[in-house]
Amino acid sequence: MVLKTFGWSFAVTALGLVAAVLIDGWTAFGIVLILSILEISLSFDNAVVNAGILKKMSPFWQKIFLTIGVLIAVFGMRLVFPILIVAISASLGPIEAVDLALNDADRYQELVTDAHPSIAAFGGMFLLMIFLDFIFEDRDIKWLGWLERPLAKLGKVDMLSVCIALIVLLVSALYFAPQAHLHAGHADKAETVLLSGVGGLITYLIVGGLSSFFENRLEESEEREHEAEEEARRTGKPVSAVTLAGKAAFFMFLYLEVLDASFSFDGVIGAFAITNDIILMALGLGIGAMYVRSLTVYLVRQGTLDDYVYLEHGAHYAIGALAAILLITIRFEINEVITGLVGVVLIAWSFWSSVRRNNALAAAEGKGEGSDDKTEISTGV
Repeated sequence: MVLKTFGWSFAVTALGLVAAVLIDGWTAFGIVLILSILEISLSFDNAVVNAGILKKMSPFWQKIFLTIGVLIAVFGMRLVFPILIVAISASLGPIEAVDLALNDADRYQELVTDAHPSIAAFGGMFLLMIFLDFIFEDRDIKWLGWLERPLAKLGKVDMLSVCIALIVLLVSALYFAPQAHLHAGHADKAETVLLSGVGGLITYLIVGGLSSFFENRLEESEEREHEAEEEARRTGKPVSAVTLAGKAAFFMFLYLEVLDASFSFDGVIGAFAITNDIILMALGLGIGAMYVRSLTVYLVRQGTLDDYVYLEHGAHYAIGALAAILLITIRFEINEVITGLVGVVLIAWSFWSSVRRNNALAAAEGKGEGSDDKTEISTGV
């Protein structure tokens, strides 16, 4: 099971490390290895959240997630995305940006650093909306009941999460984005943060909304299958449940890719603290992305989220923490180790809480069975 799920990750790791040695010897080997560990530690919460979405999808779309999705994650976000940032922020053509990344690493890093406020605002708002929509939803299972119960009541207010997100964005733009001289001229970073943050919010609402819409349509089509067939015969316009399933799965897949992109922002930016070499960066972060995807599928197939019910809670709290960290880094530097540890600690805490819950339920069930046995013996006597 482990080899089947992580086989491609092991193969990519071997190829990536061999390529690093061929490129620049054992120093490059060490850099790629460190970047891989950094990406896995920063994105473990991503795997848990992805698993919660991926378990609703068919094995076919799970394979798509591990094939086409990997190409998007590795080549798109870990290689093309950093170059695209430079091209847009420096008003360069794609070829010029690639040349800059390969031949002038210091200038490349400088341009990416200049673009960080817009990256952090976009990713921070997208992740913040995920967190807010989670904590404002009334759930049967609550991890931190003292906090989640009142928040669930507040969540009954329409559009509350959007309002709070916009307030956070406004505060971030006014406080965390001081006046600065940008490479493109004299501009206010507050405007950049506002526009990018609104872009992240709109992206979340569009992708998440389409995914939810088609998922709801799929559920309705399954519940009313016979009525739909009769209606189709009468009108001559058949409603295909398969088509709806495809649309629902596609937009859920799209949602997963945008989610992965938002999670990878901190990893891409943090990688510049380790190396300026775009090739080594792509190798290291790409290897890490492979493991995150394999871990996602492993969690789904093992049913881990069903067994450890607080894991999803811990991952979403980690998302909230990461959103806050991204917005804070618009002005202040935060060590990548701290970013990674926050997510690991929250998920470990939720895992430990899940284990305690399972043990308590098992103990209660054991006592219940013991009580029944005594009752039967007493009755028999």
